[in-house]
Amino acid sequence: MSQSLESSTGISEPIVVIKNYTVPADEAEHFVEVYRENARIMSAQPGFVRSRLHRPLADGPDTRFVHIAEWSSGTDLDKAVVNPEWRASLQRMFDDPGLNITSEPASYRVVVELRPPGNAIETVEDLRRHLQWAIELEHATIPPYLCALYSLDPNRNAEAAQVVGSVLAEEMLHLALAANLLNAVGGEPRLDTPELLPPYPHPLPHGDRSLQIQLLPFGPEALELFLRIEKPASVGASPEADGYETIGQFYAAIEAGTRRLCDELGEDAVFTGDPARQVGEFHLRGGGGAVIPVHDLKSALAALTEITEQGEGAARTDVWDGDRDVFHPERDEVAHFYRFQELKHGRRYQTGDTPRSGPTGEPIAVDFDAVMPMRPNPRTTDHPEGSDIRVAQERFNTTYCRLLQQLEEAFNGDPARLGATVGTMYQVKAQAQALMTMPVEDGRATAGPTFEYVPPSLRA
Repeated sequence: MSQSLESSTGISEPIVVIKNYTVPADEAEHFVEVYRENARIMSAQPGFVRSRLHRPLADGPDTRFVHIAEWSSGTDLDKAVVNPEWRASLQRMFDDPGLNITSEPASYRVVVELRPPGNAIETVEDLRRHLQWAIELEHATIPPYLCALYSLDPNRNAEAAQVVGSVLAEEMLHLALAANLLNAVGGEPRLDTPELLPPYPHPLPHGDRSLQIQLLPFGPEALELFLRIEKPASVGASPEADGYETIGQFYAAIEAGTRRLCDELGEDAVFTGDPARQVGEFHLRGGGGAVIPVHDLKSALAALTEITEQGEGAARTDVWDGDRDVFHPERDEVAHFYRFQELKHGRRYQTGDTPRSGPTGEPIAVDFDAVMPMRPNPRTTDHPEGSDIRVAQERFNTTYCRLLQQLEEAFNGDPARLGATVGTMYQVKAQAQALMTMPVEDGRATAGPTFEYVPPSLRA
């Protein structure tokens, strides 16, 4: 690789670098680990935009990887390849005794149009905006997980209910951590707003629009949706501040922006929030991970790590998230993506399992028939005004919006207010489960919660 990048590109426009690597199939995982370190150093070079490492779904005796990196200009790349740290990293990759790498000369393509930089994190205000998006993102996972959980018969699907319930509890934690992060940089978390409850289906906030979030009963279709939501970022994937492919890439962009602003402005100029607005362990209990008050770069990075590791694993080549299982403390806990993989395959991960191997441990009992047949993406307008189902759905929506109001108050200077949310959450559960038992007019499905926004003036 170093040899193929010796010569100057001579290109001043934005460019993409494409390079192929081939290694024996049994060395592929090690190559990915070594590549990750090289990608970390590469991403710190001025002018670097983003990169990805691709590999085929099916391997023969050898595995071919395709590295694609985007640079602001060929001139920036020309300067980067003579950086001693990066050159040393490249050389280590080729000198690694555990790897037999063959590579082809890199090719270059001029980028005709770069993604507009309008949503880059360049100022503290940009960071606040993206952390509000993080709150909206974390909330976006909660309604679909609630629908799946409350459609389950807990007596016949106890293990599935535990898995979905544990993920849901951790998403609530992530919501609180995102609020702590926003408060730490002087922002004001907003939850009681129509933007948090758009009509279903809809994409993740500011994410890949090909992924449409839906309200579904538990089942194979819901599991595939959850796997898309929690999909780990590819090894070497670049941070993406907007239009992100994975949640991990979005948080990587927030981390990079936070580090950059601290380097440029100093931590005191970034973390200007009132510490009294922070939520801590005293305010939020019940498992699901660490509640981290944020007041500086170190605590901000710890909060971001807690969010990303629970979602995609402690490393993108590992299935474990570093915590103990909430329902089975004797077990290590796998990240969200891999918990849903366990339900999909009906088997647990065990020591030695990897993302590539899949789960090979003890069986998990999952009964896809022991589920209430909730109509997908229900809406109040599906039913006549004044009908029992519509009245029940409107009551649920009022209760859920009251919960959002209480959370907003708690995250805006009154953390003790979180105690009041517990009773409201039980009301949400009872009303959602009641809807799951109400047959719709055609008799082929049951109703379900619609998660439609109710303005404060209309809440009884």
